[in-house]
Amino acid sequence: MSKHSGRESIAALTLGALGVVYGDIGTSPLYTMKEVFSPATGVPLDSVHLIGAVSVIFWGLMMVVSLKYVLLILRADNRGEGGIMALTALAAKAAGGTGQQRVVLLLTGVFGAALFYGDSIITPAISVLSAVEGMEVASTSFKPYVLPISIAILIGLFGVQRYGTAVVGKLFGPVIVVWFGVLAATGIVEIIQQPAILAALNPLYAIRFLTSQGWHIFVVVGAIVLAFTGAEALYADMGHFGKRPIQLAWAGLVLPSLAINYMGQGALLMRDPAAIENPFFRLFPSGLLIPAVMLATVATVIASQAVISGAYSMTKQAMQLGLLPRMQVNFTSAKEIGQIYMPGVNWVLLAGVLLAVLGFGNSSAMAAAYGIAVTVTMLITTMLTFFVIHHGWKLPLPIAISSTAVFLTLDILLVLSCSLKFFQGGWFPLAMGGAIFLVMATWRRGRELLIDSIRHNDPELLPFITALSGDSIPRSSRTAVYAVANPETVPQALIHNLKHNQVLHERNLILTVVFHDVPWIPFEERVQVEPLAPSFWSVKINYGFKNTPDIPKALELCQAHGLALNLFESSYFLSREIVVPTKGTGMAHWREILFAIMSRNSGSVVDFFRLPNNCVIELGTRVQI
Repeated sequence: MSKHSGRESIAALTLGALGVVYGDIGTSPLYTMKEVFSPATGVPLDSVHLIGAVSVIFWGLMMVVSLKYVLLILRADNRGEGGIMALTALAAKAAGGTGQQRVVLLLTGVFGAALFYGDSIITPAISVLSAVEGMEVASTSFKPYVLPISIAILIGLFGVQRYGTAVVGKLFGPVIVVWFGVLAATGIVEIIQQPAILAALNPLYAIRFLTSQGWHIFVVVGAIVLAFTGAEALYADMGHFGKRPIQLAWAGLVLPSLAINYMGQGALLMRDPAAIENPFFRLFPSGLLIPAVMLATVATVIASQAVISGAYSMTKQAMQLGLLPRMQVNFTSAKEIGQIYMPGVNWVLLAGVLLAVLGFGNSSAMAAAYGIAVTVTMLITTMLTFFVIHHGWKLPLPIAISSTAVFLTLDILLVLSCSLKFFQGGWFPLAMGGAIFLVMATWRRGRELLIDSIRHNDPELLPFITALSGDSIPRSSRTAVYAVANPETVPQALIHNLKHNQVLHERNLILTVVFHDVPWIPFEERVQVEPLAPSFWSVKINYGFKNTPDIPKALELCQAHGLALNLFESSYFLSREIVVPTKGTGMAHWREILFAIMSRNSGSVVDFFRLPNNCVIELGTRVQI
């Protein structure tokens, strides 16, 4: 029975992985071959170059996806979780060494995470545009309607995010299965008519194609890289589906379907070079064009949904790691804690996507912007993996170098190739990533300066509360919970409570919440309780960056540590710092102003930590940085 249920579970997870993980890379055939043989690349459209280009795509999929991600990087899990943030934390912890080395690794990973937002804007824009452009193949009269229809679909996609993806998500897997089935079927039809394209399976054709290009290789590879975009999702979504289902989906359906379709497009172009106008949709008979466009549009919406959901998860993790201010997080499912909706992120992404669509106008123009952010993220992933292999897995240096050197060389080639398109649109995702990295760095540094200022200006905690034990201050029978960023100094809310209300509670908790650079913290390690002085306890609550903070629920665990609490008779005192930027040695003045604005507009502490609204007293204090 357990074996049967296990097989069912693997099958269900594999189906889910098809919909979420492989939507992005699965829609790459819509535009890749068209861009490889576009006039901008200058690659001749003949049999030799067609076989060579398809061979490079096939063996690129084998190297970048199968060997690098499926076989190597999926092993680098951080307590079952994947993605650039989890890998960064794993690499920094494994490397150990000096604090400076850890900071460099963390900053490198954070920059890779910031680039993900650029990808989150480009992916929906190019995917939906390329699908809707298929209508032009049916009739050129549809051309004026491509942009308005694409914009309408994108607005609708972002508009329904608030309702969650639980219902639609159940359809993702089956639809993508149909999509990959169509990719394979249309490719087989063309391969049968032109079987010479099967020579692309020989890697020698890929090598000859690349070596014959000379310095022009960077231009060509800059277009071929479009076939690999979406590979990072294999690792990013490992925590949702597990390593095994992702590997099964890739080997069993995704890789064969992609390889067959790219060969089918190559076979079609060998037989009919005029099909280069849109080789993907030319695979379909005229009577099936409109259904093909509809299926492609649904597939690209699914691919976009995965990236959008990833942006929500990435933002939530960044918030809990102290890289972004608090934002509103809505949970759209009572069962699945990972299904969240963040209104602020959603509308910023929509604005960026619409700007990209209107600014670039078509998928070919946008292809120049697509790839550079993804390839830099791939490069960063390989670099971080080296530290995990050598320091985390304790493998000898020669093995660690040999395991990553080939992939590092390949990633550098991809980055250099995409960088040639910097002025044709490649600057767009880099500018987005750079801006977000600056915001993250400013917020993290600003919080450090804020805590240092509080530590410098506020009295030390232990002498203060020890002196209070001998005073005849009126006592309230309730429990006071003082949430603080620095547990070594007296909370401003406690000082104000004594000053204005002239009362002290019978039980006072100095509460600190710490988010660690691991995905999950188990319940047995969630709470630490330490007596400080009569009526005072230090309570530390630990969360991983994927845990959902819930302070009242965590305080229930204090019972096991000898601190019995009645949460219905507890008051939560919060100190809200009003940041005052000053010219000095902290940050540049404009960054301090930016931090002050973010701090003033950050989300509610009450909502973020799920505190009961009717038990919260919030007191403000001005802090200079």
